[in-house]
Amino acid sequence: MRVIVAMSGGVDSSVAAALLAEEGRDVVGVTMRIGSHDTVEPNPNKPTCCGVDGIRDARQAADALGIPYYPVNYERLFGEKVVNYFADEYLNGRTPNPCVKCNQDLKFGELTKLADELGADYVATGHYAQVEERGGRMRLLRGADADKDQSYSLFSLTQRQLKRSLFPIGELTKEEVRRIARDKGLANADKPESQEICFIPDDNYKRFLQERLPGQIRPGKIVDAEGRQLGEHAGAPFFTIGQRRGLGIASGTPNYVTEIDAPQNRVVVGKAADLMRSECALSGVNWLSVPRPEKPIRARVKIRYKDRGAWASVEAVGGEKAQARFDEPRRAVTPGQAAVFYDDEGAVLGGGWIDALKRTE
Repeated sequence: MRVIVAMSGGVDSSVAAALLAEEGRDVVGVTMRIGSHDTVEPNPNKPTCCGVDGIRDARQAADALGIPYYPVNYERLFGEKVVNYFADEYLNGRTPNPCVKCNQDLKFGELTKLADELGADYVATGHYAQVEERGGRMRLLRGADADKDQSYSLFSLTQRQLKRSLFPIGELTKEEVRRIARDKGLANADKPESQEICFIPDDNYKRFLQERLPGQIRPGKIVDAEGRQLGEHAGAPFFTIGQRRGLGIASGTPNYVTEIDAPQNRVVVGKAADLMRSECALSGVNWLSVPRPEKPIRARVKIRYKDRGAWASVEAVGGEKAQARFDEPRRAVTPGQAAVFYDDEGAVLGGGWIDALKRTE
């Protein structure tokens, strides 16, 4: 049974390949070379995913494991599907989640096509998640390590992709993964975590957007909910919902960004209570572990990657849309981020992209 393993050069994907090889699978290591999309040189002391250092470390791991290894050029597709999306979302007043898009369109989109070309049965990654079959349908589950669980970023996979996906380290903790890597003599056993935004080496997304969107980011007004001007901003894409720092507004009480009005190039601010939302509309909804429900369902909904989740009623309202109504108002529900639905067993029922918000009455 042949398996393509997406090897980023990190310890997680290297151990995923090691475990599959140990099982006797026909393992082929592949790194998606995404190229350079920034003017800043990568920091050699800060590892990146799928960059030059990633390819070097992935090749070393593959050599140590005795498996074939190939870097594959996805620079153009990554730019079109991930980098352009990232910039466009900020320009439209939303806060993007490039990891979800990369998983959806490249790691489990393009690599599945590559698996077909190479006659491979599965695509494996180093994600901390689990998959099982129940009742003829594949279910995506949280990873065993609650601190490392990455099921949130996989909500948009299809049933076909999930059926051909393997997550060999999903039942392990991070420390167990590192211990296995040390036991197998992998050079990246203690390699630090890669940076959050792999295509921005210095993590300065404001600089990146200015260079990526020349002439499209303009100064504008900071206003309150009634439209009264309180200050000025250097560009609406430089803000996100819930932001407090960097507003440049002097007042007796803290102000937070409550809305980004991209068409009017305005940043709306308010008090902490103005951040609370009782429900939100979702688009691009993907029902994963369950079919699209005919009636509202109860689910624990995560509204960002590090969110613990909170109970809500989720209703499919037509096409790829849904409405989430929270039992208790949530703080800083952010358009552009994903809302992912879990059942009480930790299965990802589905998820979608946060669109319109409704204020708490």
